[in-house]
Amino acid sequence: MASAASPSPRPVASLSARRSATAPRAVAAAGPHPLGFPRRFKPSTGGAPRSSLRVAASSSKAEPVEERTPVAPLADVPVPAADASPPGPSLEPPPQVSTGTWKWRGYNIRYQQAGTSGPALVLIHGFGANSDHWRKNIPVLAMTNRVYAIDLIGYGYSDKPNPCEIGENFYTFETWGEQLNTFCAEVVKSDAFFICNSIGGLVGLQAAVMEPQKCKGIVLLDISLRMLHIKKQTWFGRPFIKSFQSLLRNTVVGKVFFNAVATPESVKNILCQCYHDTSAVTDELVQIVLQPGLDPGAVDVFLEFICYSGGPLPEELLPLVKCPVLVAWGEKDPWEPVELGRAYASFDTVEDFVVLPDVGHCPQDEAPELVNPLVQSFVQRHSPHPVPWCLL
Repeated sequence: MASAASPSPRPVASLSARRSATAPRAVAAAGPHPLGFPRRFKPSTGGAPRSSLRVAASSSKAEPVEERTPVAPLADVPVPAADASPPGPSLEPPPQVSTGTWKWRGYNIRYQQAGTSGPALVLIHGFGANSDHWRKNIPVLAMTNRVYAIDLIGYGYSDKPNPCEIGENFYTFETWGEQLNTFCAEVVKSDAFFICNSIGGLVGLQAAVMEPQKCKGIVLLDISLRMLHIKKQTWFGRPFIKSFQSLLRNTVVGKVFFNAVATPESVKNILCQCYHDTSAVTDELVQIVLQPGLDPGAVDVFLEFICYSGGPLPEELLPLVKCPVLVAWGEKDPWEPVELGRAYASFDTVEDFVVLPDVGHCPQDEAPELVNPLVQSFVQRHSPHPVPWCLL
């Protein structure tokens, strides 16, 4: 039980290539949350010590170095330094990545799969993206895991049913959470780890709350803070936001706006805003994001989601999750500032908060050499054996 004294702040793991190793940063346990969380979301008051990660300075991207605690240490996953000699040829060929189609509620859902043994990982993309956004992660993680990456309904190469024909409440986190859980039951056929970016983090959390037995753990990469949520809007700003959303959804203005955004030049400009290392914004990446957005129905899904100001917030779902959570955040994310994200380190279910140096909003694509070892370490720590679905 917590003592009457003020609780000690929980450590925040920090990856920094710009400074020498120092003590982990802390999240204050007293005072209001910077995100304005309700008082029922209380910071941790102690418990088992948490492991933390730091990074030793190197000539390029930082190399994760572990600070081990006496209990439940993170598995040691070596990452070669930038100036290290290239490894010799692998004795095993890289896992083949295959693409499949799964029927859900009568709709075609596209997914990718690689790996034949080990724990199951399901990779969940963010807004406007698709499973190809994990192309730098799937083959690496599939060396020791069964990896699946799914296109959420409405995105990528999955079907895009018109929200006007099926109801306004279709494209919600509850819908996507149900899709994810059913995917685990029918395709993965075992419990799984959810590896999520941006709004995909809300999907992973929602699915884990809905059916806890299906999720072994969650990695959140720059989860969306949902700053346009109705609960985070100022009272005087709400009428203007609602009017603007209605204008986009119900008039030709929305389609004109979408057509202006759905061009190679606009997509590249947007990606250069959210990627700190703009050299990672290649023509291939632009096409990965743009091409599915030109499909029939994509504009309606796009407008429906940007007008979606309801549903859950991360700070509402985190206290309800039963599995361990690792939060990692790009230090240079301009859309979801790391200063606000640090507040999530105080939730009991969050084991570590890792800052990724000189990285923007999509760390899995911009800095896979940092993200892949973090994911593998977390998975190894929490997966003695996968549980077949028939036993859950």
